[in-house]
Amino acid sequence: MITQKNRCGWCVGDQLYEVYHDEEWGVPLYDDLKLFEFLVLETFQAGLSWTTVLRKRENFRAAFDAFDYTKIAQYDASKFDALINNKGIIRNKLKIKAAISNAQAFIDIKNEFGSFSKYIWTFVGETPIKNKVIDYKKAPANTPLSDRISKDLKSRGFKFVGSTVVYAHMQATGMVNDHEVDCFRYNEV
Repeated sequence: MITQKNRCGWCVGDQLYEVYHDEEWGVPLYDDLKLFEFLVLETFQAGLSWTTVLRKRENFRAAFDAFDYTKIAQYDASKFDALINNKGIIRNKLKIKAAISNAQAFIDIKNEFGSFSKYIWTFVGETPIKNKVIDYKKAPANTPLSDRISKDLKSRGFKFVGSTVVYAHMQATGMVNDHEVDCFRYNEV
C-alpha cells in the first residue's frame, strides 16, 4: 500500500510542482548563485504563474549562463538580442534588462557585505521565520518585512523586486517557512 504524503495544497496534482515543493521550496538557501537564480526566476514570474517559469527553468538556466551573475552583469547588446529572440524563455524586454542590472546590483551587495546571503539573511536575523499557515490560500502575498526588503533592494538599483516578488523569494529560499502546518515538509525545513 502506497502512503500519500500531505503536501501544501498549491502543488498537489502537478508532478513538476510537487517535486519542486518536496525538494526545494522553503529550504533555507545560503549559496549566492542559487539565491540569484531564484531572484531571476521570481522577477520573470511577476504577473505570471510560477508553473510557467518552472517549466522554462532549464531554458532560463541555459540562456542565462547557469545564472552566473558575474557573466550576466557583463551582457552586451548582442546577448540581449539573443535573449529577446530566445523562444524558450519569457521574452520580456524590461525583465531581461532587469536581470542584467540586478546582476550588477547583486555584485555590489556582495562586495559590500561579503556575500548576498549575508545581506539578505540579516533581515530575518539569520534564522528562518516559521509561520503557521493552515491554508495556503490565506497565506500573505507580502508582509511589512518584504516591503522593507523590497524598498532596500530598490534603493540599491534592483528592478522588478516589489514586495510580492520579494516575499515569494523569501518563501522559495527558506527565509520564511510557509508550508502548511499539516504538510510533511513543514517540520523538515
